[in-house]
Amino acid sequence: MHTKLPPHFSVTPEILHALTAKLPVVALESAVITHGLPRPYNLSLAQDVEQEIRNEGCIPATIAVLDGEIRIGIPGDELECLANDGNVVKVSRRDFAAAVTKKSTGGTTVAGTMFAAQRAGIQVFATGGIGGVHPEPDFDISADLPALADTPMIVVCAGAKAILDLPATLEYLETMSVPVIGYQTDEFPAFYSRQSGLKTSVRLDTPEEIANYARIHWELGSSSAVLVTQPPPQETALPHEEVDGFIHQAQKEAVDKGIHGQALTPFLLGRLAELTNHATLKANLDLLLQNARLAARIARAMHPQIRQKAI
Repeated sequence: MHTKLPPHFSVTPEILHALTAKLPVVALESAVITHGLPRPYNLSLAQDVEQEIRNEGCIPATIAVLDGEIRIGIPGDELECLANDGNVVKVSRRDFAAAVTKKSTGGTTVAGTMFAAQRAGIQVFATGGIGGVHPEPDFDISADLPALADTPMIVVCAGAKAILDLPATLEYLETMSVPVIGYQTDEFPAFYSRQSGLKTSVRLDTPEEIANYARIHWELGSSSAVLVTQPPPQETALPHEEVDGFIHQAQKEAVDKGIHGQALTPFLLGRLAELTNHATLKANLDLLLQNARLAARIARAMHPQIRQKAI
């Protein structure tokens, strides 16, 4: 861990102790709480994900900005306030200075969470789906992608959000030399769906293999993230073709309404939930829990002394 965090950061005592003692910690984003999920699912999911990580013997580190302070770890009462606050902003890498200056409260995106977690010395991060290349308009590329290109961290997800141009997103990741691991699969998952017809760059079948791969990746001098993709649970995953039809409908509605920028993804995800009778919401909740579990197991594998004790 860094001996001294930059100004405007705050770490809970539990997480500070874990990082100092080299115990496994898993970072969690908060934009999924503030912008990605409807109430009351957002709060219950946030609590369940943290508990899932604790069940695996790791410490959860939900990251957010509260009243202009970048927080690594959110106590339960503050997490509840964050989930119920209707005036929060979305904080990506470019937005931290503005949030601090204006003393804003906000949920951190994948890129924003990676930025803060890396400065705290956290190596493993669990999320739902990364941002990527949007089909329209041209050049609408999520800040998540350059963050993955220059931040050495293991990021566990269910692929990129299904509303994106998945082939273009994978092409960008390849161009930026970001390895895309398929956990127990050769196929890049499509967030709500287990199949996309696209391939990952490598398949690995255990958390230990992933931890070893990441060590070698960074020892060789690479500075990018290691992106670990895991298909959503079989029980709630949706057929790719079915989801595609609803996505096209939601995208057309967004164009007709003039919705774009940071407002686009929340609109599309919310509309998909409506069009699928909340089947996408159920899949989203389940894959978030599953990704947290895998991330915790990878974090444990990154700490051999902890793994040996667990055995």
